[in-house]
Amino acid sequence: MQRHELALVDSALPVTTLRDRIQSDLHAAMLAKDEPRKAALRMLTAAIKNADIEAGSELTEGDLLVVVQRQVKQRRESIEEFRKGGRDDLAEREEAELEAFAGYLPKEADRGEISEAAHLTIKETGASGPRDIGKVMPLLIKQFQGRADGRVISEIVRELLG
Repeated sequence: MQRHELALVDSALPVTTLRDRIQSDLHAAMLAKDEPRKAALRMLTAAIKNADIEAGSELTEGDLLVVVQRQVKQRRESIEEFRKGGRDDLAEREEAELEAFAGYLPKEADRGEISEAAHLTIKETGASGPRDIGKVMPLLIKQFQGRADGRVISEIVRELLG
């Protein structure tokens, strides 16, 4: 069996973890000669390996999700800065990378869902004012890990407690 045939057999196997999905998609991009996607997935793989090294062991699924989110956030910030600087060529490259990463994130929670959870958490913790934000935020951040930006959660909590 030739090497590329083996890869096609391997990619037909069910992929269970995020790490496996990324590796499988990287392999598919390489076979398809999809250079932008391949480059983006290689950067993501490198970021994951660096995080593995920092942690001293292989990351959990939740930690992998955090790494992907960090990469997505970096791309969004870069796109914004490149647009401000008139570098649309670089912004487009970052957008292509962002598009490659987007499939690994879970569906984002909407403001209504976050607000509903914040109401429940505020009631459960007995929070009553802005000084109690510290009681509520860690619980909500954990609940919405990977599904909502911390700034959005903070904004909603501040509105409810402010």
